[in-house]
Amino acid sequence: MAIRKDSLPEASQAPLPDPLDVAKPQDYRQHFTKERVVTKFVDPCTEASKASMACMDRNDYDRDKCMDFFRAYRDCKKEWLEQRKTDRRAGHEVH
Repeated sequence: MAIRKDSLPEASQAPLPDPLDVAKPQDYRQHFTKERVVTKFVDPCTEASKASMACMDRNDYDRDKCMDFFRAYRDCKKEWLEQRKTDRRAGHEVH
């Protein structure tokens, strides 16, 4: 069963963000200071992830058209993991 583009929700028709705008991770430590349940599944790169999936949806899953978004997500994850390593080495415990 094929999905018609005109039947997609309104949110999928919103303009995609610039890949460079979502390439920097949010401060993951803020997720732990809010009144939320602590989880190991905190991901400050969700905006980049959602942008890459929205790009795939819009381009009928043609990966070549979304490479900038994939690269932005990969760069975001890399920077986030480096930030976490640096924090752990400095002795900053984040719970």
